[in-house]
Amino acid sequence: MPSRRELANAIRALSMDAVQKANSGHPGAPMGMADIAEVLWNDFFRHNPLNPKWDNRDRFVMSNGHGSMLVYSVLHLTGYDLPMEELKNFRQLHSQTPGHPEYGYAPGVETTTGPLGQGLANAVGMALAEKVLAARYNQPGYGIVDHFTYVFLGDGCLMEGISHEACSLAGTLGLGKLVCFYDDNGISIDGEVEGWFTDDTPARFEAYGWHVVRDVDGHDPAAVKAAIEQAQAETGKPSMICCKTVIGFGSPNKKGTAGIHGAALGDEEVAAARKALDWPHEPFEIPSDIRHGWDARSDGQVVEDAWRSLFERYREDYPALAAEYQRRMNAELPGDWEAICGELITKMDQAGEKMATRKASGKCLDELGHALPELIGGSADLSGSNNTQFKEAKTITAADPDGNYVFYGVREFAMSAMVSGLTLHGGFVPYAGTFLTFSDYARNAVRMSALMKVGSIYVYTHDSIGLGEDGPTHQSVEHLASLRLIPNMTLWRPCDTVETAVAWQDAVERRDGPTCMALSRQGLPYQPRSGETIGQIRRGGYVLSDSDGEPELILMGTGSEVALCVEAAEQLRQDGVKVRVVSMPSVCLFQRQERDYRRAVLPETVRARVAVEAGVTEGWHRWVGEDGVVVGLDQFGESAPADDVFRHFGFTVERVVEAARESLKNLNN
Repeated sequence: MPSRRELANAIRALSMDAVQKANSGHPGAPMGMADIAEVLWNDFFRHNPLNPKWDNRDRFVMSNGHGSMLVYSVLHLTGYDLPMEELKNFRQLHSQTPGHPEYGYAPGVETTTGPLGQGLANAVGMALAEKVLAARYNQPGYGIVDHFTYVFLGDGCLMEGISHEACSLAGTLGLGKLVCFYDDNGISIDGEVEGWFTDDTPARFEAYGWHVVRDVDGHDPAAVKAAIEQAQAETGKPSMICCKTVIGFGSPNKKGTAGIHGAALGDEEVAAARKALDWPHEPFEIPSDIRHGWDARSDGQVVEDAWRSLFERYREDYPALAAEYQRRMNAELPGDWEAICGELITKMDQAGEKMATRKASGKCLDELGHALPELIGGSADLSGSNNTQFKEAKTITAADPDGNYVFYGVREFAMSAMVSGLTLHGGFVPYAGTFLTFSDYARNAVRMSALMKVGSIYVYTHDSIGLGEDGPTHQSVEHLASLRLIPNMTLWRPCDTVETAVAWQDAVERRDGPTCMALSRQGLPYQPRSGETIGQIRRGGYVLSDSDGEPELILMGTGSEVALCVEAAEQLRQDGVKVRVVSMPSVCLFQRQERDYRRAVLPETVRARVAVEAGVTEGWHRWVGEDGVVVGLDQFGESAPADDVFRHFGFTVERVVEAARESLKNLNN
């Protein structure tokens, strides 16, 4: 039987070989953390490589994602469907082994990491998911939800501000199944971190309310094992295991230096490391006894089979809970979901109320929260303003986690990354709210959710200069255009209660990427429309009203500006102009429609066009063409009552009519 060090050296060898072959990558972290990984995966980690999506598996997150070869090595060695050829193709086009772990590429990779600290925040979301699901579904003798979330992280993750946001909340929520390993090697890209990172990290995490295991020798398997046992025994607090390691352990000339952090060792140093590690094998060669020592397929199947046997007994005793749990974990919506949404949309349409879309969103959540036990919401200290706390919302606390609402505090970045963690874990439809302008704080987490194509929902209220007196620091100007630029993102800016309800249906059903909702602070008038027209809202853009015959002018808008287009159209029609009004609540969805539909809504023959949106004009010229006019705002706002601000910047019926006449005039020039 190979020794622990020999098993760990398999990670080191594969990591340095793959980085050397690619002539690109980060061998230092995998070589330094290999001993920790060996103990964790061989002694504690509950998983089944033959079924990477088994519900009750432990989750592993490599927050210091540049150390991706550690993940790929362990997945390959333990028996996941990740062939050696993929390790040889590390960082190459179309491989399953990109430079940083990417969700959806290799089986067993739970989340995309790379931007430091975000994997840690994702993991906090995953651990929260486990705790909430366990509180709802576990019954005496039936721990059907019972798994850990393990995180590897480095100095860089802890320097990032998101680590403070996420970890302080993790302590408050008492996430006892979250176990983190701090790779305390004292080195980052620029060199020895003592020049810029002198925090007392153990004291910091103790202040957060974490269980901290200090001064663990990360190269001593017995010490690592004892630390993990301590962490697992502490069920009321998340655990931070502080491991002293040597970056690039095994490299005789580069270990402990920044030179091994992010570059291939070179042929000579690889050869020297092989000798120092007593690893005489050829590149990418794993001896059969070491491969057998790592193989977790048989044991993993036994563990999963035992859980499935437990679940079958659970199903017999608690059939309703079992059915609901399985539906949620399979990401299936209730059988009456279509009817629920149809009733909600009809109710909004029949009421015909003038209402801020943030309030309309709250009303939607009141209905959906009752119908969807998987709905889990929250806000970054703006619950009342965002209208995110629905009627049946129950606050999740450390003492009582059987709830569906999180008070995130002022933590926009961590909140957004945690929402992705909740989504990735499974069993939830998560959403979280803040003001649209503060999406800047969360930008990279929102981008990462789009990169992973996960269905996170971001509720952004106070969507424009219409929030008024709080002024330009809070008034969104560039945010709509900016968020629309993110691939796989769907942004909604509804104009009334009906469009808001449709937006929520689409967001809950969406499985190919995240949704942002831009919602108004001020009341917006209801827009009457036919049943057929309501059915077209989900196409992102549709004809809201039309004149008889072929239109000669198109007015298009989103959100609060649709009402301006409707009023301007009435004035223009009185002057004999045939006007079509197009509402575009989701430009993202509209541009994904087939060409014939887009042309039917915006006929190429109608060149006189005006787009109206209280934000930057960027992006709208695509839809209005060279003869069209965009009524927008290419500057920051002002502090004043909303109506005054709108008038000051020309968001008036008079300005829209003027722009329409300007566009019609352009056709004759």
